[in-house]
Amino acid sequence: MSGIIVVGLGPGTPELLTAEAHAVLNEAREIWVRARSHPVLDALPPHLTVHTFDDASKAEADTDPGARYREIAERVVRLGQRPEGVLYGVPGSPWLGEVTVRHIVEGARARGVPVRLVQGVSFVEPMLAALELTTPAALQVADATAVAGRYFPPLEADRPAIVAQLDSHALAVRVQAILLELYPDDHPVVLVEAAGTPHQRVIPLALGALGRHAEWRWLTALYIPPRQEPASLSAFMDIIFHLRSPEGCPWDREQTHLSLRPFLLEEAYEVLHALDHEDMDALREELGDLWLQIALHAQMATEEGHFTVADVLATVGQKMIRRHPHVFGDVQVESAQDVLRNWEQLKREEKGEREKGQDPFAGIPPALPALAFAQKVTKRAAKLGWSLPPLDELWNAWRRDPSASTLGALLLGLAEAARQVDIDAESALREAASRLTERKKNG
Repeated sequence: MSGIIVVGLGPGTPELLTAEAHAVLNEAREIWVRARSHPVLDALPPHLTVHTFDDASKAEADTDPGARYREIAERVVRLGQRPEGVLYGVPGSPWLGEVTVRHIVEGARARGVPVRLVQGVSFVEPMLAALELTTPAALQVADATAVAGRYFPPLEADRPAIVAQLDSHALAVRVQAILLELYPDDHPVVLVEAAGTPHQRVIPLALGALGRHAEWRWLTALYIPPRQEPASLSAFMDIIFHLRSPEGCPWDREQTHLSLRPFLLEEAYEVLHALDHEDMDALREELGDLWLQIALHAQMATEEGHFTVADVLATVGQKMIRRHPHVFGDVQVESAQDVLRNWEQLKREEKGEREKGQDPFAGIPPALPALAFAQKVTKRAAKLGWSLPPLDELWNAWRRDPSASTLGALLLGLAEAARQVDIDAESALREAASRLTERKKNG
């Protein structure tokens, strides 16, 4: 044998090994596995020497959940470069919920090492049997380490999900923290240990109690039932596309980008109102209404062949990565001011040569509220070396000639004064006006 053979050892009992897996195991002289805890190892042919990667680094799940898997994969690839190659056994089936296999295939391909995958019965079938479920529609399967390595779950909350190989307390705590970004603390989940074996256990509990569970084993997976309400981007966009379809709503079908402009502004101001009053219940609702406007515009653009929802998300995602090289790259920063300077420089580089010779105030949205527009204009003017008269001079000019022109100049000066001390003039005026209305209400 040369190169790497990855064999699926099935979910647990020897009876579930495939004929191909039996043949490979009978021909081999040694096998490498992550740990000795898989029950099928006790039934392997007696001539087969079992090696484990128990000595691989066991990094805490909250620092680098994937470090151990990457180390194991690297060692498997090195073993595969020996004349005798290597046989590596994984629970279930190689491609389903097995992170090391992806790393092994990528590493072997880079070094020209051949890889053969011997399929096995996955852990999903016995797990569904343990839960007494027929295959749920749109079932999601993720590895616990992959979930723990994210800042936001790679799942859709309104689809059922299985998180596999939840084998330590540290990993479970990290996975729980990530999942709580999508599900409420009391969301019901089910732990399934050693599915399809005589040691099988089914443990219902609330997601918030996951980190308090005492025992963790290699063959442990988590089943997450779906939230009942639509709670994912795909479900929401399906609603929007339905509304605009021939079977949908006549009013929604009649709308255009231009006809929706007033609603976009209105919903944005509703969000600001909720923020000003620190009303989190209202903010949740108003953010949804604003999201609705974004979704409608993206759906119309899809109909017209301009771009898709995925294009919108890809564009802004790439922009965030590109403009945060101190997070996603190797740029070093010491303060928030460094971040802002880098941001402005990157914006200038993105715009590049196309803006040479153009109006220096190009790109400032003219539909902004007047004070916000004024602050952006004065910021650009300051970069050009332009300055406004002192505030007392502007005030005296208005007192001498209380016209719209002198008042406008005074307001522009006030906007610039606010900008210089890092105050958002628009928000300051809104707060002052709100205080006045509250005073009136309270007598």
